[in-house]
Amino acid sequence: QVQLVESGGGLVQPGGSLRLSCAASGSIFSINVMGWYRQAPGKERELVALITSGGHTNYGDSVKGRFTISRDNAKNTVYLQMNSLKPEDTAVYYCNAHLRGSYTDYERAYWGQGTQVTVSS
Repeated sequence: QVQLVESGGGLVQPGGSLRLSCAASGSIFSINVMGWYRQAPGKERELVALITSGGHTNYGDSVKGRFTISRDNAKNTVYLQMNSLKPEDTAVYYCNAHLRGSYTDYERAYWGQGTQVTVSS
């Protein structure tokens, strides 16, 4: 069984920074894409950032230039460095990973439980 465990959320003032982490554990053969999504109250879940196993990245328009995604393949962990935070960044942030649990498994998407990020003075 695979688990994604997020950490690093919290309350921060506008203009501040936070770093989120997400570690995948359990039966893992390989991880393809890892990423972060977020969902604010009353809004749909949206892409924040993705990173492939080879290090290629993709960002949502609203976070380009402020957020940086990275990963440590040896630790099955993805990070999200968030700088210049704005009140509109307030949301629950979810970790996502597309992985295979074993050599014979198809690739499937897994989600973490989410971590709250609140940007407020």
